[in-house]
Amino acid sequence: MESNFIEKIKESAVSVVPVMALVVLLHFTIAPLGENELPRFLIGGAFLILGLAIFLIGADIGMVAFGQKVGSALTRQRSLPLMLSAAFAIGFAITIAEPDVQVLVNQVSNVAGSINKTALLLMIAGGVGIFLVIAMCRVIFQLSLRLLLTFFYAVVFAICYFVDPGFVGVAFDSGGATTGPVTVPFIMALGIGVAGASKKKGGNDDSSFGMVGLASIGPIAAVACMGLFIGELGGGGGSAEAAEVSSSVFGEFLRLLPHVSYEIFLALLPLLLMFFVFQAILLKLSASQVRRILIGMFYALIGLIIFMLGVNGGFTQAGQSLGLALGAFSPSGAIFIPIGLVFGAVVVCAEPAVWVLTQQVEEVSGGYIKRSIMLAALCISIALAVGLGMFRVVSGVSIWWTLIPGYLLALGLTRVCPPLFTAIAFDSGGVASGPMSTTFVLSLTLGASVALGGNPITDAFGMVAMIAMAPLITIQLLGLIFKYKEKQQMKREKAKGGAC
Repeated sequence: MESNFIEKIKESAVSVVPVMALVVLLHFTIAPLGENELPRFLIGGAFLILGLAIFLIGADIGMVAFGQKVGSALTRQRSLPLMLSAAFAIGFAITIAEPDVQVLVNQVSNVAGSINKTALLLMIAGGVGIFLVIAMCRVIFQLSLRLLLTFFYAVVFAICYFVDPGFVGVAFDSGGATTGPVTVPFIMALGIGVAGASKKKGGNDDSSFGMVGLASIGPIAAVACMGLFIGELGGGGGSAEAAEVSSSVFGEFLRLLPHVSYEIFLALLPLLLMFFVFQAILLKLSASQVRRILIGMFYALIGLIIFMLGVNGGFTQAGQSLGLALGAFSPSGAIFIPIGLVFGAVVVCAEPAVWVLTQQVEEVSGGYIKRSIMLAALCISIALAVGLGMFRVVSGVSIWWTLIPGYLLALGLTRVCPPLFTAIAFDSGGVASGPMSTTFVLSLTLGASVALGGNPITDAFGMVAMIAMAPLITIQLLGLIFKYKEKQQMKREKAKGGAC
């Protein structure tokens, strides 16, 4: 346990420290933060590192173990209705517990006065649940991932055409935020048993990929449908301006502790209740196994409380204040584009999940796609994505001018890219949009929008979507390189055989 904790601390620190270093550099050069904001930011960063480490240990012990047990138990039951209803329930509950979703929902409710935070959270969770059912059906019935992605994204864009522009950015940001440190391993753990069973029946090798990619469409569709009924997503009293906080450095964290603890307990309660239900009717685990999973969920609770204290007490406020300070330094907003490029490169290199993904692709490609090449490609593409998001803030250009060409390219590549790389690409769409994207980069974008006199709802939201869209294109392009190299290798082997 101790060595695992130290490893998780290192992983969390690698995610957070580079961003903290950049903020400190900007604070002492061109964008000084307000009184006590830098100490709060540094304390908040320490809370993020500690909280995320404890939370990930709890998720490994409790949530992921729970997902694996349920996945294998459902496979043994061979009951399609039970499997699909369990997939919906688990997708719904685990999304509510996702830290990135909690942060995004708070960001949206602070800026948009006409949207209810609980309603938005439930819609996002419901969307994940429904599309996780679709993802399970795709594996069970061996449906084409390419056709499903094309069809559902076409439906999503059609719905978004009829909603208020503010909902478009929020909807696509929701899709990126759901693929966080809890949802991805849990969904993949749940799908391992089903994918394994389908392979025994002659399924494809790529059937174990693509579940997360399909599940992430659900929140986009759900939030867009929510926009059809709400109408205009107007701004309320909660703009992206820096909020009033306690005058003491630690006072803000103490003030937030009761409220944050209550909200996180409510967020994890459905998952806990679901575990007891599954234990009673399906799992029948031993007392020691039950105790281990409950300990894991307790760790997850404590870690998530510490994490959200760091987010709400220091990180988001510092991000918004930094955006305001940079706007004061550069009234034209020109500074935000290079700043976005730098933060984009740092964020992707700092995400532990990116390192896991690059290793995965190197193994899948048999070493043709080197880890270093993929990491460089992701750094460049996500830096460009954040820079493009900042360009939207500066220019006020509609999000449609970035989303439509990006997704047309991503979906077009599915026709020529090897299916395995397409599945990995859409699974990894949210890999880069991890804790740093939702907690800091989006906050910085909101502050930038306010500083430049823009509309945070239409200009700032969509940044997480930009980050999540980049791997869809990059990994498929790398898949085409792999396909080309594989053909060249086959030609060389054929020529060699002919010569013999």
